[in-house]
Amino acid sequence: MLGRVAGRFGRVEPRRRAKAFVYGLLADLPRKNCWTIAEHAGDPNPDGMQHLLGRAVWDHDGVRDDLRDYVTEALGDPEAVLVIDETGDLKKGSQSVGVQRQYTGTAGRIENAQVGVFLVYASDAGHAMIDRELYVPRGWIEDPDRCRAAGIPQEVGFATKPALAKAMLGRALDAGVPAAWVTGDEVYGADPDLRSELETRGVGYVLAVACDHRVRAGGDSYRADALLRRVPARAWQCVSAGRGAKGHRLYDWAFVRLDDRASHVGGQAGQHWLLIRRNRTTGELAFYRCWTPRPVLLATLVRVAGRRWTIEERFQTGKGLVGLDQHQVRRWRSWYRWTTLAILAHAFLVVAALASQARRPPSAGLISLTCNEVQHLFAALVTCPAGDLGHRLHWSVWRRRHQARARTCHYRRQAARP
Repeated sequence: MLGRVAGRFGRVEPRRRAKAFVYGLLADLPRKNCWTIAEHAGDPNPDGMQHLLGRAVWDHDGVRDDLRDYVTEALGDPEAVLVIDETGDLKKGSQSVGVQRQYTGTAGRIENAQVGVFLVYASDAGHAMIDRELYVPRGWIEDPDRCRAAGIPQEVGFATKPALAKAMLGRALDAGVPAAWVTGDEVYGADPDLRSELETRGVGYVLAVACDHRVRAGGDSYRADALLRRVPARAWQCVSAGRGAKGHRLYDWAFVRLDDRASHVGGQAGQHWLLIRRNRTTGELAFYRCWTPRPVLLATLVRVAGRRWTIEERFQTGKGLVGLDQHQVRRWRSWYRWTTLAILAHAFLVVAALASQARRPPSAGLISLTCNEVQHLFAALVTCPAGDLGHRLHWSVWRRRHQARARTCHYRRQAARP
């Protein structure tokens, strides 16, 4: 995998350091940041790792493209689903790029956080993250001095989360990524530009919408939940949305045909649907706006809707196994580089687990290798920490000296305040 991205580094030094960095992300470190990764790699201080993220010359967007090809070669399927969603990293300060008080699903409320939008490639073989974009709130974009301090390029303007998702989807589809569907939550389902772009490209979608989302049926506009009266009792079908940790996720489903716009995509008229999900125990409802370039079965729409949960699993394993959210970086370029290398390390775990299953199916009584188990084995057998006792003591002295300097500077700043 690292050999595939080697050409994105102009010099051997950053290429070797990037390898050590990825090994650190895959190691069993209690916390993953430039300090711990540098100590694990045998460096005398974190300057080299920080230089890799902030100032070294290498093409992190090119690495992203190589990563995307690596994943789709292993998991490629013409009926695959591209899943879009965002995740937040809680922050205490105000200097990290894009940080402000905003809603994040990580906390389930408004918190001081940094939000990234991600794209996952999901097929029957597996699923992995293939792209990322940082969401920069409008307040940041309207403050040029703050943007300059965080290293945000001048050409970067305000973009909504659906606009960022649209850009990532465009990159993937323009690169020939084999996929037939897109799914996402209500943030993306409510955006007409995103839906129109997918229809123009002939890519089907199953996007969640709120109960008060307006749709057109029979020539009139309705709230999504108002169309329930059009669903007869016999129309509900119990269909699995895929396997979860406790077995099949069974819900009752129904769909209602919506008015089609007078447009044709690829010579075929698309079909618009409202898909409705009902919890079999609580009766809780969820709604999805769907478009298909050709007629499909209800089970197909349900399968696509069920793929949306794969991105939550990738966020969980990405943060837990490769430190996706553990970066302590403040600037634009550093965020993109850390995130790119983290999803690269995570893709390795996904593909390695898949390759192991293909090469040697598990024996009776064993489950297949998981990303967690591959990371544990890789950390135990490959990413052995460098350095002897003297190296550990050196790092203890270095940390305490740095922390003493930081404390002194903090006290001086406090004393200088009026």
